[in-house]
Amino acid sequence: MFAIGDFARHGRVSVRMLRHYDAIGLLRPAHVDQATGYRSYAAAQLADLNRLVALKDLGFTLEQVRTMLADELDLVEVRAMLKLRQAELEKAVAESAARLTQVEARLRSIELGDELPAVVVKELPATRYVVLSGVAADFTPEEITPIIRPLCAELGERLPGATGVQPAGRLTCFYEPSGDLVRLQAGVPASVSSGADLNGLTVFDRPAVKVACLVHRGPIEGVLPSWQALARWLDDNGHRTSGPACELYLDVPDDPDQWVTELQEPITS
Repeated sequence: MFAIGDFARHGRVSVRMLRHYDAIGLLRPAHVDQATGYRSYAAAQLADLNRLVALKDLGFTLEQVRTMLADELDLVEVRAMLKLRQAELEKAVAESAARLTQVEARLRSIELGDELPAVVVKELPATRYVVLSGVAADFTPEEITPIIRPLCAELGERLPGATGVQPAGRLTCFYEPSGDLVRLQAGVPASVSSGADLNGLTVFDRPAVKVACLVHRGPIEGVLPSWQALARWLDDNGHRTSGPACELYLDVPDDPDQWVTELQEPITS
């Protein structure tokens, strides 16, 4: 038997909480000294405490927990509920982290003010790409990211099975407004022989084009300031956009902080 303080320590809860659980009938002590009122708990009650706390941490009210415990939920059911709640919490954490990243990117863009990174204008030849395409509802990261990332991954999986296709360059992602939607393409430059088996890929021929280029260093999630800096340069220099903008991934090591991406905006004067 354990005094309430020791039981609280082993159960990683507060003494106050154990007293509350006793008061509402959720977890009674194994023994109460009639003379002193001291509560004592058995080690076997740790399992009951763990089940109670797990259900509460899943977001259920104590009244709901009482009903579930009365129904004698077994360990398998509790574990299944815990796994579901764990997935929900992990998703919420990931979404919050993504929002913070975008807030930081916008703050960075504000901090840059009129400071503009180096922009280079290039004349690019007509180029054939093999691509996978998708559509996003808008340009927000919440809409773009869940589509473009799987497209890139699937492109990498399909390329080895595309016979008669010889990749000749780095991963490139294209973004183009299409009415209220956004057309997305993930592709690589490639020579394609007649009768090639594209393994579900399609061909995109980008014509010769003049582009304004800016190099972004760091995670692609923080690319917003770079794109906005490029937009300011276009406006300052009297250029208009023409055709789909793209991100050319020059170097993508395991550490996203070391990524190097060239942003390309097709332009007309």
